[in-house]
Amino acid sequence: MDFEKRRAELIALIRKLSYREGDFTLASGQKSSFYIDLKATTLHPLGAKLIGELAVELLKREGTVIDAVGGLTLGADPLATAISLGAFDRGISWPALIVRKEPKGHGTSRFVEGMENVGAGAHVLVLEDVTTTGGSAVKAAERLREAGLLATTALTVVDREQGGAKALLESGVKLLRLATIAEIRTA
Repeated sequence: MDFEKRRAELIALIRKLSYREGDFTLASGQKSSFYIDLKATTLHPLGAKLIGELAVELLKREGTVIDAVGGLTLGADPLATAISLGAFDRGISWPALIVRKEPKGHGTSRFVEGMENVGAGAHVLVLEDVTTTGGSAVKAAERLREAGLLATTALTVVDREQGGAKALLESGVKLLRLATIAEIRTA
C-alpha cells in the first residue's frame, strides 16, 4: 500500500465531503470559523475503506498492540467498524466496541457494548473522528478502564491541533492521527 498516496486521497475526500467554513460551535463549546462534519466521510464507502486501511497500516508502523477498537458514540461508531473490517481484511481480529455517553436505561445498563468479544484487560484503541480538546476520547478511555479494559492509545482521523493530544497524554493516552486540520484546509 502506498500509505501517503492513500492518505492524500482521504484528506481530499474529507475536504470535499466534510469541511465547511462559517460560524460554528464545536462539541467542546468553542467557537470556530470552520467545521468538519466527518460523518459525511466516515459513512461514505471510500472514506470508510481508506480509514480502515490507513489506521491498520499506521498502527502496524507504530508497533501499537491492540485487541479491539472503540470510542464514544456516535462519531467513533463508523470508525470502529471501518478499522475492525480493515484489520479483518489483513487476517487480524480487532472487535469493535461502542462506548455510550450514558448507560443504557434497560437490559444490561452498560456503558460499553461488545464486551462479549473481548477479554478483561484487553488493549482497546480509543477512536475519535475529530479531536479538538480530546474530551470525548478522554471520557471514552475512562469508561473503557472502568469496564476493566486498557486504553493507552487513541486514534483520530483529524487532529484540529488545539490541545487534544496534550490532554490525552495527561490522562495516559498517546494520540495518533491520520490527518491534521492544516492538511485539510490546504488540500
